[in-house]
Order: sequence, then C-alpha cells, then structure tokens
Amino acid sequence: MILNGSDMIVVAAASAAGLIGMYIERGRVAAARAARRGSLAPDRRRGRVAPFRKDGRPLARPLDASEQLRLVMDADFEARPLMNRGEARVFEAAERAIAERRLAWRVMAQVSLGEILSASDEAAFRAINSKRVDVLIVTREGRPLAALEHQGAGHYVGGTAPARDAVKKEALRKAGVRYVELTPEHGPEDVAREIERLAGGVRAEAARVGARKPRSVLS
Repeated sequence: MILNGSDMIVVAAASAAGLIGMYIERGRVAAARAARRGSLAPDRRRGRVAPFRKDGRPLARPLDASEQLRLVMDADFEARPLMNRGEARVFEAAERAIAERRLAWRVMAQVSLGEILSASDEAAFRAINSKRVDVLIVTREGRPLAALEHQGAGHYVGGTAPARDAVKKEALRKAGVRYVELTPEHGPEDVAREIERLAGGVRAEAARVGARKPRSVLS
C-alpha cells in the first residue's frame, strides 16, 4: 500500500502520540515508586523508619505483614523501662495504698485510652486512641476508676503538653473516670490521700444508686 503525504502525517502523529503516552505513563509509575520509597525512608535523626510523613499524615496505605517484618528485621531493638522514675514512684505508692486499705483494685501502667474508652464519633476516638495515661486504677473486673498522671518538672515547658492533657482530661471526665495530676512535689502520702478520696467517692456512688452491697466494688 502506498501512502500519500497526508496519510504519512497522520501515521507519524499517531506514533508520536503513542510514544508520548507511553513515556508519560512510565514517568508516572516511576514517580509513584519514588514517592513510596521516600515515605518509607529511614529517619536518620532517630535511626528508624518513620511511620508517618513529615506533615503528620499516615502513609497512603498501611504496611502489610510482610513489609512490617522486613522493616523489623532490618532494624535494631532494645528493651526500655515501661515507666520513668517519677511514674514508677506513683505506681508503687498507689499499689501500697490500695493494699493497705484492702481494696480489690488493680494498678496498670501506660494504658492507651483507646483500650478503656469508646466514643460515639470516629474522629473523636482517633483523637484519643493513641494517648496514654501513666497509671490507671481499675476494679477487679477491669472497669477504669482513675488515671494518675505524673507531670515531671519540664512537662509544661513549651510544647503542646497542656493541650494534650486537656484532651485526655475531657475524654476521661465524660467517661466518668477520675483524672489526678501529680508532680515531683507529691509524695506517697498524697497518692494515698487520692486513693482514699477515690474509695469514698465509689462508696457514695454505690449508695446513691441504691446498690445492695456498696462495698462490692471495693473489696
């Protein structure tokens, strides 16, 4: 078949358009791969892989188990204390005060709010899900009664600590969980006083609702 000049121009234009489209697609795929590699790039300052982008947004898609395993296998891990010294002192004082009063309560450390609170709004739940309380007092059945927060000397120096604390306080207040702030100036006697105050409140609430055995949540 013999092509005239017009036909050759059409064929050439179609071929060029096809090549341009192919290179654009290749470029798009390469850019997507580069972006993904960048989002998973190690944070050199911390020596670990950042789970979030620099702007705070999560990755475009969650890592599957095989990717998580690869990252874990490539990283170094070491154990670290669950609590700092101040938090440990509050924990020990709470345990001692509860034992001395023969209360059937348990003391937990570093508990995520997402494990003890539910919310009617998904966005509100996400706002508190990863936040933790230093020390949590629960009933024998696991119902949360009070959160004891140890605020170190530098807790309120700059940063967003007051705002974060306000979020936790409000969520716990709405759930009926007592929130107690303790500083390095508070000693074991202060923790014991808070435990006694909490026990009195639980007794009063049990009596108010007409429970037959007001001490059932205490002993």
